[in-house]
Amino acid sequence: MTSEMTSPPPANPEPPHAGSALPDLAAEGRHRAEPAVARPGQTAEHDTDRPDAAGTTYVPAPPARSDVQRWPDLDDVPTGPRAATYARVARGLFHGIANRLDLTVRVGDGPDAQVWGRGGPVMVVRRPDEFFARVGRHGLIGFGEAYLVGAWDVPGEDEGATPGALGELLTVLAAQMPNLVPQWMQRLRKAYVMRPPAFQVSSKSNSRANIAHHYDLSNDLFTAFLDPTMSYSSALFEHQEIPRTDAVGPLVVATAPDARLGEPLADAQAAKIERLLDAAGVTEGSRVLEIGTGWGELALRAARRGATVHSVTLSSEQQSLARTRVAEAGYADRVSVELCDYRDVEAPEGGYDAVVSVEMVEAVGHEYWTTYFQKIDEVLAPHGRVGIQAIVMPHDRMLATRSTYTWIHKYIFPGGMLPSVQVIDEVTRSATSLRLADGVDRLSFGGHYAETLRLWDENFLASWESHVTGLGFDATFARMWHFYLEYSRAGFASGYIDVQQLVFTKG
Repeated sequence: MTSEMTSPPPANPEPPHAGSALPDLAAEGRHRAEPAVARPGQTAEHDTDRPDAAGTTYVPAPPARSDVQRWPDLDDVPTGPRAATYARVARGLFHGIANRLDLTVRVGDGPDAQVWGRGGPVMVVRRPDEFFARVGRHGLIGFGEAYLVGAWDVPGEDEGATPGALGELLTVLAAQMPNLVPQWMQRLRKAYVMRPPAFQVSSKSNSRANIAHHYDLSNDLFTAFLDPTMSYSSALFEHQEIPRTDAVGPLVVATAPDARLGEPLADAQAAKIERLLDAAGVTEGSRVLEIGTGWGELALRAARRGATVHSVTLSSEQQSLARTRVAEAGYADRVSVELCDYRDVEAPEGGYDAVVSVEMVEAVGHEYWTTYFQKIDEVLAPHGRVGIQAIVMPHDRMLATRSTYTWIHKYIFPGGMLPSVQVIDEVTRSATSLRLADGVDRLSFGGHYAETLRLWDENFLASWESHVTGLGFDATFARMWHFYLEYSRAGFASGYIDVQQLVFTKG
């Protein structure tokens, strides 16, 4: 997720840290066993729809020293007079932030330990000098990396905390994200924030590598924490829809899910897909283009309706498993899964009756939003409909952060950028014949993503010792993945970011 906590000016506008190679996450799974194939309606080894399916949940402790081949920057603690100056400024800023918020920050231990904050979720700064050096030099990237190596943490279960303690802490911070850093410093952000490296821009030459960095890690890894549908996007739990109006127009907002109801995640994922297919008008005989295959669940459900689906992806791992699932479900004659950039898609004669895409626009990058929607417009039949599920952020924050290099870019989703609904509306109106539908056709359900992420994280931690370690992933990876899921959950739980289903028709 895009974040924007800034830091004091770094030593140079483009520090080597920002342009270093991506962590070699793919190395984590190179010595794994052959992927276990998840069939439609089941997982490969255990039922990941239950958070406690695989064992006790816990967060692995950081290793004494990170593998420098896999994690090239984690042993690089900033040093020297300039780093010391930035660390002092970061300490002062963080002290002020903590004392304005409902959290508890324990800094150090022993007789010199300090406690900051107004009380609430607990953060433990175990190695203060290192923590403030990393944050002072690298901002939010340094904040995340300090967690990976254990310079800061949250209390463990042996201290009475729950596996969700990290998300609870980050939610407090995310709720105040636009105001954490003084306004004068935010106005100067262009002078000192890290810029995304050129090799991450989502051009045709870079996109395959960007996608592979995340989605080609291991099908077994995703099987360990996703539900049996293998859906890697927000679910839609039981809810009511409340009419609202925002800067773009009327919409409906889903009431927050009630975790006490125990609704199976797989059911909520199915509800999400079926709603989007309904909104896009997918029915018997529809010709459907899906941009971003995932592991094939949407294509399978569209085929069950009698549609013919052409699905494109840049992930070879996803293509392989999706094709297997399609064949085993008996829909190989209705569903094709092609390894293809969306920019290269060609329409059948007369165009597609529906184009659907679930949480793929975030990987397009702001440089290519116009290209993405122009391609959809090009291949859509005159009577066609478009159904898109997108993670979105407020327009002003999108404008402020779209050129910022973040921890998520470096470790999770290189080349990505969250749009705002406003910019989507502006792009489609100015460059295409697509028009955003409003009212009941536009659904906001960010609270449902927070619950989805909570369940994913519980599943991941429950599967860590019994399943994921056997795939070759180390403790640093576990902490990175836990931080990613809880960091994302905090964004939705706080309302800082949202997920919406959007429908378009030809204007």
